[in-house]
Amino acid sequence: MASFLKQLKDLLTAAGCNFHRDGKGDHEIWYSPITKRYFTVDRGTKSRHTANETLKQAGLPKAF
Repeated sequence: MASFLKQLKDLLTAAGCNFHRDGKGDHEIWYSPITKRYFTVDRGTKSRHTANETLKQAGLPKAF
């Protein structure tokens, strides 16, 4: 099964979001200038639903 992580990070970076710090386990904490909030990104994102939910938290539209 393909991972959505690279595409997800590319979309987040293009929208101005940036990596803030490592989180617990295989998670990263990112910051969105759109929502002005921090959100988690799972390094093991294999589900398009999880990838789309991450985009939603960042204030971006679905892409997968």
